[in-house]
Amino acid sequence: MKRISHIISLITILCLVSCTKGFVEKNQDPYAITKIDPGLLFTGAQRGMNAGGWDGEQTIVQQYMTAYNAGATSGFNFNEDIDGVNSPRWGIYNGVIKPLVQIISLVKNDAASKNLYQMTRIWKAYAFMTLVDTYGDVPYTEAGKGYLEAINYPKYDKMAAIYTDLYNELKSATAALSTSGEYVTSDLFFGGATASSPALISAQIDHWKKIGYSLMLRLGMRYSKVDQAKATSIVQEAFAGGVILLNSDNVVVTQYSAAVPNGFSNLQRTVSPYFYYLAEPFVNQLKGTNDPRLKYIGASYAKPQDFTTTRDTITANQYGFPVGYDQSTVVNYPGYRGVKEGGQNYTQLNYGVVANSVAPAVFITAAQSQLLLAEAKFRGWITGGSTPQQYYEAGVRASMDEWGLYPGVQSPAVSEASKSSYLRQPAVLYNDANALKLINIQYWIANVTNGPEAFANWRRSGFPVLQPNMYNDKLKGGFARRMAYPNAEESQNPENYKAAVASMGGDGLTQRVFWDIP
Repeated sequence: MKRISHIISLITILCLVSCTKGFVEKNQDPYAITKIDPGLLFTGAQRGMNAGGWDGEQTIVQQYMTAYNAGATSGFNFNEDIDGVNSPRWGIYNGVIKPLVQIISLVKNDAASKNLYQMTRIWKAYAFMTLVDTYGDVPYTEAGKGYLEAINYPKYDKMAAIYTDLYNELKSATAALSTSGEYVTSDLFFGGATASSPALISAQIDHWKKIGYSLMLRLGMRYSKVDQAKATSIVQEAFAGGVILLNSDNVVVTQYSAAVPNGFSNLQRTVSPYFYYLAEPFVNQLKGTNDPRLKYIGASYAKPQDFTTTRDTITANQYGFPVGYDQSTVVNYPGYRGVKEGGQNYTQLNYGVVANSVAPAVFITAAQSQLLLAEAKFRGWITGGSTPQQYYEAGVRASMDEWGLYPGVQSPAVSEASKSSYLRQPAVLYNDANALKLINIQYWIANVTNGPEAFANWRRSGFPVLQPNMYNDKLKGGFARRMAYPNAEESQNPENYKAAVASMGGDGLTQRVFWDIP
């Protein structure tokens, strides 16, 4: 019996060894992803910055509005705090921040990915600048680390402290970009070549250094109301480093197609187009100065509910929908233009150009940098370079030339004669007495498709001078100064959300970000 027991034990051991041999290999999914490509993540994070929609910042700064109050269409057009309008910009966390944090964890110590690491830091700084400008205090130091460090409830950092760190990140990352490093083929903006070369690396690094310093210029200008000494110092540093001054350096996503459309105007294209119109202050500005960009932004249609019908882009025929009215109350507005074919008799988006499904997504441009430099030079914050007028006129010209990127626009988008004629008009012609007003109205126009930048610069500069939306008194006769946090934050990250709300003095539309002092 003892011998039999030993035999049984031996057989059992042999069976166990045989059954477990290759166990790990046999139980792995051969099709599972075992390695993440940081380059692919980077491309997605670049494209992911195209968040939000026309119902957000463009409505606040009175470039656009929804004319129909149908419950689901309510938002900034009627001074309402609506989660569906506030939360899309928060999507930058999933679409941009998370992949960028993941990239940093993968390549930070990789000698073969030094330039990708620095580009990632620069793009991350841009993403967080947008989030701070939109909401105020936001998760920063702990953001995007749910998978990496099991931080599922990130704390909110103080917005001013985030801005300080963003400056340091831009300064450090931009300086560290090197032509002795690698060519980043996954770069959606200035990569794409299948083989590297010294010339390609040099060109890509030159582009990205300009991106870094252009963002630093933008960041520095944000301090203009709260700390002019700091603004001057940062702006001087950015200017000395070299910013984007030519459209060939613009940061733009153009890789859209029927299969992968630009979703920014998807709501307007696919859901009741007759709800949506350009706002009266914006149309009046463009129409009153015979601005050649108006025909690319707005149009009137034979049937407002069908943008495939006859499109009229003649400047004289464009009328913006008045701010503070809806489809019912507008009948009492002086000069009411009535209805037509199922919609309002007012100017809508040009669905063939600005709201086309393959329209580009524009982020950082020569027009922005030129106009910011015009203001900085006027304020005496930079020395050397051009005059304020030269920067101003270069910014306007660059903005007009940008439209050559859009579908349905022949090159040149605006002739040299038309640009010169526009710049000579009394309401546009540069003069020192009205410099800040002129420069920042042009910034407003140039950023019609870049809501976060139009909204931020309007709060910073105070131009254009807009009249409050008096549809109701929910903003106490003022303006929205930020977007509210997404409703989900209150239940998903309650303790940190409450701390942020206490720090901000509330979670409404009228609290101000730190650089937006009255």
